[in-house]
Amino acid sequence: MKRHYLWAPIFVLILATLSAPLGAQENRRVVIDQDCAGPGGTDMQAILAIVQSPETRVLGITVVTGDAWRDEEVQHTLRLMEIIGRTDIPVVPGAAFPLVNSKEYIARWETLHGKVVYQGAWNFGKPVHGPYEIPPMPEGKPAIKAANEDAAHFLVRMVRKYPHQVTIYEGGPLTNLALALALDPEFASLAKELIVMGGSINPQTDDPEFSMTPGREFNFWMDPEASRRVLHAPWARIVVTTVDISVKTRMDADLIARIGAGKYPAARYVAKYARHNYLWDELAAVAWLDPGIITKSRKLYMDVSVDHGDSYGDTLVWTEATRPHMGERVVEVQDDLNKTKFYDEFVGLLTAPTPTARPAH
Repeated sequence: MKRHYLWAPIFVLILATLSAPLGAQENRRVVIDQDCAGPGGTDMQAILAIVQSPETRVLGITVVTGDAWRDEEVQHTLRLMEIIGRTDIPVVPGAAFPLVNSKEYIARWETLHGKVVYQGAWNFGKPVHGPYEIPPMPEGKPAIKAANEDAAHFLVRMVRKYPHQVTIYEGGPLTNLALALALDPEFASLAKELIVMGGSINPQTDDPEFSMTPGREFNFWMDPEASRRVLHAPWARIVVTTVDISVKTRMDADLIARIGAGKYPAARYVAKYARHNYLWDELAAVAWLDPGIITKSRKLYMDVSVDHGDSYGDTLVWTEATRPHMGERVVEVQDDLNKTKFYDEFVGLLTAPTPTARPAH
């Protein structure tokens, strides 16, 4: 009889493990590489969607200049981690400037090729300011500090520590990833996959930012040389959320109200600081968590133009039959989605209690 008592709890443990939801059994390690403008907005809401998921182990958030300057973004990210109680997640400063492109160069480029509407930190700061200035923070200054490591080394260290297990989620310009590839040519091949919000093919929209320049998308455009380097790297898998599908979504008053009904810090933060805009990065994040929200996708070969003429920074795509065989790699391009399912899951993530700190192993 004693042996029956000994095996009973073991049997119960095995049964519970087998009957647990698939997500609970997974250990989805991810590094979030993001241009973390804030408070609120697409960058922060995408971070929240991933951190709020009970399936994920967020190894760190690496920060790159994009929608805002890096140093300002780091402060907003640190403060967000304080607000939701996840100060265990490292916030790691990355590149302050693109590899080649610059605000000054684009100002000269525009005299030949016309205005670039959206330039992130370079022309849409509130207020527009220099790279090392940090304007007053509506959500308050953080008490915690950023990690004492740069993003490129952190990224390499994570994929070396967990080979073929780490998803790289990319929601900003690709400079940090290009620098990681320069440090370690095996960086991409050691990652599990690359999930990226970037690129624009032929969006069906009357938004003047894209209807007149359909191949230009900010994340790829701000650092075209980095974008090309990353898209040519040997990733096991690349999934791309382009402008084409992103403009089918909207953060509107109804969605903000649904999130605002939540009682936990993440929901209150979003309700207070949300902006009416497309759900750029949020869609890439939630579709990674649940690919079932994507109803149509296709495989294309993708690259970014580094020609310094009028196509500089534009997205380039080909089929297998038309590609130039110049190192471009196949990517999975998302074309359409179940918007109701996406919105419901997004609201569910942001209104749930934030998971407590958990080890990455």
